[in-house]
Amino acid sequence: MLVYLLGVVLFALGICVSVALHEAGHMLTAKAFGMKVRRYFVGFGPTVFSFRRGETEYGLKWIPLGGFCDIAGMTALDEVTPDEAPRAMYRFKTWKRTVVLSAGSFTHFVLGFIVLYLMAITMGLPNLDNRPVVSEVSDCVTNATTVQQVNDPRCRPGDPAPAKAAGIQPGDEIVAVGSTPIREWSDLLRTVQGAEGPTPMTVLRDGERVQLTVDVPQVTRPAENGGTEQAGAIGVAPSSLVPHGPVAALGGTAAFTGELVAETWQRLLEFPERIPAVVEAIFGGERDPNTPISVVGASRIGGEAVEQGLWEVFLFLLASLNFFVGIFNLLPLLPLDGGHIAVTWYERVRDWLRKLRGKVPAGPVDYTRLNAVTMVLVVIGGAVVLLTVTADIVNPIRLMR
Repeated sequence: MLVYLLGVVLFALGICVSVALHEAGHMLTAKAFGMKVRRYFVGFGPTVFSFRRGETEYGLKWIPLGGFCDIAGMTALDEVTPDEAPRAMYRFKTWKRTVVLSAGSFTHFVLGFIVLYLMAITMGLPNLDNRPVVSEVSDCVTNATTVQQVNDPRCRPGDPAPAKAAGIQPGDEIVAVGSTPIREWSDLLRTVQGAEGPTPMTVLRDGERVQLTVDVPQVTRPAENGGTEQAGAIGVAPSSLVPHGPVAALGGTAAFTGELVAETWQRLLEFPERIPAVVEAIFGGERDPNTPISVVGASRIGGEAVEQGLWEVFLFLLASLNFFVGIFNLLPLLPLDGGHIAVTWYERVRDWLRKLRGKVPAGPVDYTRLNAVTMVLVVIGGAVVLLTVTADIVNPIRLMR
């Protein structure tokens, strides 16, 4: 239980750091362009402490579930003092305001990339392409007539250990068997099952190709038709993670980040249709692992991952959450940053079209006219958060043991 609680706290801390850095992204870019940043606080509620450095007040609040960066004149309707007016955010060029508004989401993407990179060079990235990477080399291969016997780890005197004897190591990627190229684990199984006797194999180890010869025995295995058959076996197990060196990890992490961002976007599009399943789970239905989860649910899964020693799950979940928040925050809806970006560019395009017609700029958008829409979105968002938090408390998603 103590390890589980530690995992929950670590994951929650990771979320708090992500939010703090999100707001820091806004602050640093605003300062870089010369905008006035009044306050930068981590958390909400009563202030724990604060201090002023230069023109900005920095501080920490008691509820570590967010934060804020107060930039003078974020919209033309914000009140600014006479000394703040020349450096109010709304006076700056559209592209500069866009950079400041999107810096928070950009920070989440960078954090997600860093987490995945650290995962790549320490434990590896998820093997989504089913690459023929070896996770374990068996001490032997044996004859078996049932599935139970196939999974029996016990070795008997005289049982061959072809992969181990040939020098295949965990982390090796078998890229060729004889003259046959191997791209997926299924290719390796099919090719090895048809082999017999000394067989050349090429493995990729630490970026270099190594030539090995494996003496493949034919062993008895259960057949799909219910009987038995003879098939080649070498005694290796597939890896769910693919290790990377420090340099190769940059490209591997970039490619995996692209895949994960695309998957996150797809999940976000499916978000509304999965809400009914969350409601069913609250009232006793089986919880679909693909349903949305809240910060509470993510922290619980993070705790279980640490408890079971599955640090790769912990890091993957933390990176995924950063990508989700980064994408979600860019949606063109107020009060999200994406909504403010949409309004900023609406003003820019509108004034450009007016200029083409010989008219003067129309001035800033009146945000008060958007209050009704904003409140509807806030209520809907609050309801979704309440539903997911409730489901994560009464019927949480759990890791398979």
